[in-house]
Amino acid sequence: MTQCPAMDLSFNRDPAWLDREYNNRALVPEHGEILARWAQASHAVRAQGPCLPDLRYGHGPAELLDVFPALKPPAGGGSAPVLFFIHGGYWRSLDKADHSFLAPAFQRLGVCVVVPNYALCPAVTVPDITLQMVQALAWTHRHIGVHGGDATRITVAGHSAGGHLAAMMLACRWPEVGADLPAALVRNALSISGVFDLEPVRNAPFVQPSLNLTPAQVHKASPVRLPSPGLRDGRGRLYAVAGGDESSEFRRQNRLIREAWGRELVPVCEDLAGLNHFSVLDRLVEPKHRLHALARELLGV
Repeated sequence: MTQCPAMDLSFNRDPAWLDREYNNRALVPEHGEILARWAQASHAVRAQGPCLPDLRYGHGPAELLDVFPALKPPAGGGSAPVLFFIHGGYWRSLDKADHSFLAPAFQRLGVCVVVPNYALCPAVTVPDITLQMVQALAWTHRHIGVHGGDATRITVAGHSAGGHLAAMMLACRWPEVGADLPAALVRNALSISGVFDLEPVRNAPFVQPSLNLTPAQVHKASPVRLPSPGLRDGRGRLYAVAGGDESSEFRRQNRLIREAWGRELVPVCEDLAGLNHFSVLDRLVEPKHRLHALARELLGV
């Protein structure tokens, strides 16, 4: 792995300013309506199927995932590429059940979709959650073939806290997790409004009581503070996007990951015009939107 280059990780440490920049629910007054719409649409998706809910990837009560099999064979035959989507919520809220609405658009393309859950802060730490996602991906690599998925074509995507976790999955040393796991287990990743340096969040009063982040955890679980994972067998690229109407800090976070890991590893680093922290996720399933096109490109469909 390549050591990350020196970069400017300084930021405005005024607590009130950090709260304004990172409190997305305060920045988007209609967030409640959006979250309710996601939950309602997701309930309908699970009711209609096909969906295999609550498959266990670990022993903890939250260590469950949903599998949404592809609705048609992929072009060219063979097994379906896999989209492993990690939900957001500042590592302290929301649920996989709120994000089932994302699956059908990809199932119709011949993609198998996996949506995992994880335990929430403050019951666990951000590094704990990161390791849960490692477990969930290891399970997916080992078992997704039973559900028609191709274990060699796993793309990880995530929104907000999930965007952070998606980047962390690229940095994972998979053979150390299991001797049967390839170094390039994650084919590539898509981070939507991700947080790549946790130090500003550690200093944001509105969220820190829930996260209880320590300086050691910041260094352990901030992608920009980790060595660049580098490409593995030509795999491991990250596309990083944020909404153009998001706070300056979320847009800065997006630039940081490219500075840390380089353009070869992060060839896409974009702010998508006219979108806030919540509306940006809706565009993932809009066939004509740039974000949906980026996801298809990573999936190879």
